[in-house]
Amino acid sequence: MENFTDYKALTGQIRGLTEGVPHVISNLANVSALLWQALPEINWVGFYHLEGEKLILYPFQGKPACIEIPLGRGVCGRAAEEDRVCRVEDVHAFPGHIACDSASNSEIVIPLHAGGAIWGVLDIDSPRYGRFTERDSAGLQAVAAVLEEIL
Repeated sequence: MENFTDYKALTGQIRGLTEGVPHVISNLANVSALLWQALPEINWVGFYHLEGEKLILYPFQGKPACIEIPLGRGVCGRAAEEDRVCRVEDVHAFPGHIACDSASNSEIVIPLHAGGAIWGVLDIDSPRYGRFTERDSAGLQAVAAVLEEIL
């Protein structure tokens, strides 16, 4: 089942929520709440911030999550280390997957940048296998571009 998220409207909402607000953590908390409401068939959405060689848990919506993820480990660590979008149809088949929630079956991770370097990642999980499409990847990269303006 294809989802029909209006990413253009969503990026506009994110811009409206964050414009002129100088508090990064507060902005990310609101954005995670907005994405939680706007994206169908997800069970976790949030941010990890790169500190040294580890991604550290930042604002999110969903069940409790891993607090630290080493670079290169799991989908988030791989996306950050390789500075690329990682879209995984079946996380259980992904080498080194970190299972924080056994109900998660697919995942997409979008790198975020500040000052020309990796700042962290936007991580979204779904209980549906193959939930994330190329359309989602493009739409979430547009979301990331708006977020990078406030990081």
